[in-house]
Amino acid sequence: MKISEILKIPVMKNAKLIAGHNGKDREVFSVNMMDAPDIIDFLKPNELLVTTAFHLKDNPNDLLALIKNMADQQCAGLAIKMKRFLEEIPEACLKYANEKNFPIIELPIEVTLGEVVNQTLSYILDKRTNELLNAIEIHQQFTNHILRGKGLVSLLENLANLIGCPILLLDQHFQMIASSSSVTSSLPEIEEMYTDGFRFFLQPSSYTCFSIISSKRTVSVFPIYTHESNSGCLIVFDAIPFHSPSLVLTIEQATNVISFELMKKNALKQHKRKVQNEFFINFTDGAFQSKEEIVIKAKEFKIRNDQSYFCAAGKLDERKKSLTFTQFHKENERIFEFMEKEADAFPNPVHFFVKGNVGILLFPIQKSWLELHSSIMPFLKELQAKIRSRFQRTVSFGIGSLCQQFLDVKKGYKEALEVLEEEQYSGNQEFIQIHKKKDIYTLLKMIPKEELIDFYEQILTNLSDPADSEKQALLQTLFLFLENHCQISETAKKLFVHRNTVIYRLEKCEELIGKSLKDPEATISLRLAFRIKNLLQL
Repeated sequence: MKISEILKIPVMKNAKLIAGHNGKDREVFSVNMMDAPDIIDFLKPNELLVTTAFHLKDNPNDLLALIKNMADQQCAGLAIKMKRFLEEIPEACLKYANEKNFPIIELPIEVTLGEVVNQTLSYILDKRTNELLNAIEIHQQFTNHILRGKGLVSLLENLANLIGCPILLLDQHFQMIASSSSVTSSLPEIEEMYTDGFRFFLQPSSYTCFSIISSKRTVSVFPIYTHESNSGCLIVFDAIPFHSPSLVLTIEQATNVISFELMKKNALKQHKRKVQNEFFINFTDGAFQSKEEIVIKAKEFKIRNDQSYFCAAGKLDERKKSLTFTQFHKENERIFEFMEKEADAFPNPVHFFVKGNVGILLFPIQKSWLELHSSIMPFLKELQAKIRSRFQRTVSFGIGSLCQQFLDVKKGYKEALEVLEEEQYSGNQEFIQIHKKKDIYTLLKMIPKEELIDFYEQILTNLSDPADSEKQALLQTLFLFLENHCQISETAKKLFVHRNTVIYRLEKCEELIGKSLKDPEATISLRLAFRIKNLLQL
């Protein structure tokens, strides 16, 4: 109860507030009656002290020290029974109490301290009991609401009507789950604050109030505690005063019911996700016996076979800080859950799967393959930026070639994973790489450099001396001969020499390399050696 409410109870009928009038809204949690000299050591915040000032009768000036200590300890106030042991309160005490808005109450001589304490505590307990009964009733009302299957949106509407404020429910990533119909969206501003690292919950407060400067709106944020380490929150678009416990209790009962509903929904979602992932793993691992079985099972997850798709495989980039297996698993799980929620916001329904430490996004194509660059690539870039900002991690994506039907996604996934691992193996980070058909140079890049140099020197070692002009002429002739499909006349034209000169040079090449140019295996080896020379610029 507040000091102003306590002054209205019957036992305080003739009591007077003689100082600290501006502190009459102070909350009183309990009442203490004591006349011991060391009384300050036993007082608590929000406690009203009732005393006869017996221990001060010989030293009334010590009263100022008591008032200062009580004000510092955030006590609710001081009620003194006057004319018993203390005739008047020193002016310095009244002046200090007024400065600190610390209430001092003069109790009438005819009432006993026991009556004051008992009746005040009785009124406080009655009020608290009524608040708790009201909270139980509201909790039951909200619980029945959910049990009847009316859902979170309807519950938020009910709560908004009870407290007279618009409401927004956000998950742990500050993405909207539901809202009351009366809400005026300030979600972009709140998302920006979350991205910038704003702390929404300050311990030990049960909720937080703050104002958004840009929109000049005050909001109250209540945490939603679920199985997640980072809770979601209920945002009330108004200031909820701390001195309105019934209002706070009403909202807290709603958050309790919402938390259980969210945990139930999450359990169902986890089961569904597990089944979906098992289907995709079996599909890509070739566990199904026929194409017909795949098509039938895919329909269960609303995946059509007569639909074109792009498959993107995403994986967290390596970072210097090492994590335990459990920490790594939890981090992957949080980020993949965030990716799945973001995928839900894509214009066309995106299918999301997890296979090991890889998140797979399956994008259906509505019109043409040009959607890859017009919508899919921008979406993935924005997703990378959000993950970097919110989790301080980077993620890379590999994208497979266009799959004409779902049955082709197995190949598309393999291509996406291949290009993803190739780029990450090369040390690249936060990239989006589209799969391209491999040429000879792409294949050669997959072989260690030392192996390529050994092969090149083994094949062309006797022709590769850059200081020997004759050998360089032989090397050039051999290269053009092979590039022109072993046509001597065509090679002679390119070199502007007689064909007999070409024949002579080729014979010299055969002597130096120790192989006949009519041997198909020898010409293949020579062609590869020349490709290695260009690749490594030897």
